[in-house]
Formats: sequence, structure tokens, C-alpha cells
Amino acid sequence: MASPKTVAEYIDAASPETRKKLRELRACIRTSAPGAKEGLKWGMPAVSYKRILVMFAAFKHHVSLFPTTSAMREFKKELVKYSTTKGTIQFPLDKPLPKVLIRRITAFRVREAREEGGKWRS
Repeated sequence: MASPKTVAEYIDAASPETRKKLRELRACIRTSAPGAKEGLKWGMPAVSYKRILVMFAAFKHHVSLFPTTSAMREFKKELVKYSTTKGTIQFPLDKPLPKVLIRRITAFRVREAREEGGKWRS
């Protein structure tokens, strides 16, 4: 199969279980970043407003949100129950997504982009 060219194609290429999580994740992000642009960056869905706000991706046993290290620092206490790296949060496929937290993280990144404090350029 050819590489996806759109976020919708990326999601449609995932397994049914993963597809459901990706759609939920995408909806949370869209709610907190209305008017932001979607696209693929480095082969993953990305949402941009002046800069890349967040990216997300599918993996075998989880979906990941890439909100930048500044968001990881800001929400450090709330992320202790998830597997994380310096700039990534992993959400297991067998557990509900923390939708309120995802919306708050995205809203934080929108504020950063508006203040020109974000790191990634779109």
C-alpha cells in the first residue's frame, strides 16, 4: 500500500481498534485547536497553527501524542500514569483515552503558538 497522503488516509490504514483511538484523539485535538491545519509531518498526522501544535501516531499496542517537551513539563504530574518520553505520551489501546487531558494539552500548545513560545515550525 502507498504511503498515506492525508490524515484521513493515515487513520484509515490503521487496524480497526487503533483507528477508533486515532479518531478519538483527532476529535479531542480539533476541539481544542479549532481552525488549525492538519497534515502529515514525518509520516505522522500533525496539527498546526503558526507552528506544529501536536502530532499523533499509531503503534501496535498504543497511540502516541507528541506535544513537545514544554507541554510534557507543564503536565508532568498528570502524566505519571502513562508511559512517556521527553516529548511523547503513549496511550494504551485497551484503556480509554484521557480526553480532557488531551484537550488541555492541545489548548496549552495553542496558547504557546499564539505567544510565539512553541518550538516546532509548521
